[in-house]
Amino acid sequence: ESHESMESHEYLNPFLNRRRANDFIQADTRLRTITQERIRERSKPPQEHQRELCEDYYPCEMYAFRHGYAAAYKHYFGRRRTK
Repeated sequence: ESHESMESHEYLNPFLNRRRANDFIQADTRLRTITQERIRERSKPPQEHQRELCEDYYPCEMYAFRHGYAAAYKHYFGRRRTK
């Protein structure tokens, strides 16, 4: 048996990135879905935004498995400043 498939990221996390998941939606439905997602994103708490950002960045996600998402976000994105 080949162990190559077990070594891939998909084996650890078989789910699609939420942005890539929209590739499977038809165009007319996709526009409505994007609009609804933007509305939902405005009402999300900051911790959920941070977790999603960390989940989309593989090294941050791996760090989070060991130390938790709050520590991982702070480690990878905590020093960023927005103007």
